[in-house]
Amino acid sequence: MTPPPPARAVVFAYHTVGVRCLSVLLAHKVQIPLIISHTDDPGETIWFESVAKLAQNEGIPILTPSTPNTRDFIERITSLQPDFIFSFYYRHMLGPDLLAIPKIGCYNMHGSLLPRYRGRVPVNWALVHGEPETGATLHRMEIKPDAGDMVGQQAVRILPNDTAQQVFTKVCCAAESLLGRVLPDLLAGQANHHPLDLTRGSYFGGRRPEDGRIDWQGSAWQIHNLIRAVAPPYPGAFFAYQGAIIQVLGSYFKGEPARHTSRPCLYWEGERCWVDCRDGVRLQLTLLAINGTPLSQADAQRLLPGNPFSLPD
Repeated sequence: MTPPPPARAVVFAYHTVGVRCLSVLLAHKVQIPLIISHTDDPGETIWFESVAKLAQNEGIPILTPSTPNTRDFIERITSLQPDFIFSFYYRHMLGPDLLAIPKIGCYNMHGSLLPRYRGRVPVNWALVHGEPETGATLHRMEIKPDAGDMVGQQAVRILPNDTAQQVFTKVCCAAESLLGRVLPDLLAGQANHHPLDLTRGSYFGGRRPEDGRIDWQGSAWQIHNLIRAVAPPYPGAFFAYQGAIIQVLGSYFKGEPARHTSRPCLYWEGERCWVDCRDGVRLQLTLLAINGTPLSQADAQRLLPGNPFSLPD
């Protein structure tokens, strides 16, 4: 008996999740006639793997349209007669004409445990909210974002001092493992699909650098969660003092009691920098900087006089 021809998939992909999931498709002999990705933004810190380099190594054509939802582009995808369309961390929404093209279906890999944290930058939002876990979810694409039936899901733990980059690395591994686990059934038309109950979920938009401003009236845990959610390679948390923007690029939380009992304050013990927070818990600040240049203890104490230094409201 002649074996069935390999499945064909047009893949929209970017970032490390895009590279790892594309690698899974290739390992399973899925034919990929075209990859659609993004041109790297020169204003963005590119710390992740390159889909374009993978496409070059594999000899797969790649396009980077400003939008994929034009008539000419839709006609091109239609002419490829794909069985599947996959989206792996691609940043544009696919319109209904694109979603209607593949013979079997369109599937997206999302970096959260759907239906929680639908929308943009789910890893960062999970950290902002102090979640103990997140993960990756493969689901069918619909017009409504991150709302289609789930095919599979894999959780990862978020440890108390994990940064967003560290959690993202875990999510990449979860996405690769998840796709490798469910892809054989998906290709064979035997994958189970489970509706998402969106009433039990949440949706969040994108984040801006100014969202990293620290509110010193928050608890130590809340402040720590913001700092680690936007720590480098993201823009970082910050506060303003006398016209200077002080970046707080790292923190470490152990839940220790504060040394001072008045308003929030910053101080040094030995060579360690601490903040006593409003809830009576102190938080270690592991890196202060201005414009990305680390501040020494001496420089920080000259800039922020007093030990302790009362933090601005």
